This record gives sequence, C-alpha cells and structure tokens, in this order.
Amino acid sequence: MLEIYTIGFTQKTAEQFFKILEKAQIQCLIDVRLNNVSQLAGFTKSTDLKFFLKKILNAQYCHSISFAPTKDILDQYKKNKISWSAYEERYLNLLKERKIENIFEKMLPKEISKVCLLCSEATPDNCHRRLLAEYLKAKLNIEVKIIHL
Repeated sequence: MLEIYTIGFTQKTAEQFFKILEKAQIQCLIDVRLNNVSQLAGFTKSTDLKFFLKKILNAQYCHSISFAPTKDILDQYKKNKISWSAYEERYLNLLKERKIENIFEKMLPKEISKVCLLCSEATPDNCHRRLLAEYLKAKLNIEVKIIHL
C-alpha cells in the first residue's frame, strides 16, 4: 500500500512543518508547485528544502512541474476569472493529458511507501495537491491511502 500525504507550508513555521513530516514518517516529498524558488517560499525553496529533508528526516526530495497547473490556469483562478470547479476541471484534464500516473510511478522509488505532496496552500480544500492525490489514487494499480497533514 502507498500512503500519499499532502501538506501546505503556509501558516507553518519550519519547526512545525518538519515535525509534522517526521511524525508521519515521510520518506519522499514531492514538490508539486509551479514555482519552488520564490522568495515567498521561505524555508521551502527547492535547494533549501532538499537539504533540510535529507538532514532532518533522511527523506528524498523530488520536483516536477508536470504535477503543477499551468501558469495560465493558476492565474485565471487566482484572478477570479474562473471558478474553483472550472479550475478543477482544467487541472484534472491536464493531469490526464500528461499521463501523470506514469510520471509519478517513474519518479517514485519502489521502496517508498510514504510520500507527501507539497504545495503552499494552508489547507487541501482548494488546492491542486488534493486533486492530484485523488487522481493518483484512482489511476495507480495499487492500494492508496490519502492523508492530509
């Protein structure tokens, strides 16, 4: 069985964030953000996060913009030009087009049973990481449990 966790870093200190991941025994964190080098990312900037995960948790760090929505879809939603349901539909279509399940399976080492999808949103409700986790659960040929941290 694969456990797919999701987490957002917003409204968390570095200490809170890493303690949550440690308690869940995360083995690999997959960064699903379109932009993971922004100054706004703080302790979750890609190179810093990779270092912290290895040093603190002995966990792997992966990133692929294939898991992220396009800039156009994201901008339209953030600027209220499309609704959440339209965003959801466009993002899920994008996942299908990209055959995300194949990318995920190739990226994830076989020995990993606890993976965490990272985005910035504080909660999973209106975040693509939840949609991605649900999509993977439906598409992967293994049992998947989703846990939102």
